[in-house]
Amino acid sequence: MQTKDQRTALEQAARKRIKDSHALDGDAGRLAEFYRGWASAYELEVGRDEYCGPVIVAELAGAVQTAYLARERPAIPILDAGSGTGLVGVQLDRLGFRTIDGLDLSEEMAEKARQTQVYRHIRAGVDLNGPLSGYPSASYYITVCCGVFTLGHVRPDALRELARVTRPNGFVIVSTRKSYADATCFEDEVRHLQDEGVLVPAQCLNDGRYIAEEGAHYWVFRVPEKASAPAEHRL
Repeated sequence: MQTKDQRTALEQAARKRIKDSHALDGDAGRLAEFYRGWASAYELEVGRDEYCGPVIVAELAGAVQTAYLARERPAIPILDAGSGTGLVGVQLDRLGFRTIDGLDLSEEMAEKARQTQVYRHIRAGVDLNGPLSGYPSASYYITVCCGVFTLGHVRPDALRELARVTRPNGFVIVSTRKSYADATCFEDEVRHLQDEGVLVPAQCLNDGRYIAEEGAHYWVFRVPEKASAPAEHRL
């Protein structure tokens, strides 16, 4: 049985690892190497910091499906962008979603996600700071992205690709750590994409729970109807 001092030391070590990840400047090689070494301990360590982002993002996906999407949950294609070890996928599966694809930069993290057996497909080696090659436009009814719009990871302009792979009248749901939102041009990017007609903010939960040391904002975006929307993909 761990003593209080041992638990405190483990919590401090977990928080240091999280903080170290924020200094990686979005460099794909450094991020892949970092998460290669973190994959085996990731869930234990973020759990020590009371990480509740995946539950909130999944619940938001469930809310928009109930409110706006006529299809039954098992048939709704969802992309979990930056799926990590599969924490969001497990929560989506708990809520009845069954057609879940995932992608991540790290092969080691993606392998952990595969082991959950809740994903239809998982791709590794995908950098969210670049084009999502291999993902056709308008493929998903809902795209979720939890834990990657954070310092040292994904730039705000990655929103454009998330919107591209989402169907017209579909939804993009993302979390942004408060420190990330304060330090980046995320809200400027949102306004820019809204002006272009790429996405429309439907809801923002400001200063919600995220981890013990810091809150996050949770964004729900709707992809507007296009003049010539592509035919429905049968995934």
